[in-house]
Amino acid sequence: MSDQHREETVESLAALMAAPVNDVLARLEGEEFTTLEFIAVLRTDPAADAAYQEAVRRWGEQERTAKMVVHGQVIPLILRASPLVEWAGFAHGEPDEFAVPAVWRLVGNG
Repeated sequence: MSDQHREETVESLAALMAAPVNDVLARLEGEEFTTLEFIAVLRTDPAADAAYQEAVRRWGEQERTAKMVVHGQVIPLILRASPLVEWAGFAHGEPDEFAVPAVWRLVGNG
């Protein structure tokens, strides 16, 4: 798969997941969370988990590789675009088998 095709695919997966991700973001409380913590919460929401699973399926490679893309590219792309959170740095020492986790700060809910 070419790099351009992968980029288009990451963007299309972000479009698929954006509404469920933003719905979960709007309900979060607290100040900060890591990408991995967010994904754990996201997966407890049936609609968001369905979108997550569909994104993994659509990537079209082995499940581990697909999760690396969803955790490391798709979800961070959506979070960076959200007015509800801001990137607060890397989550040093936070084990994540699929991506380099980041810390995100809630900046407003609506």
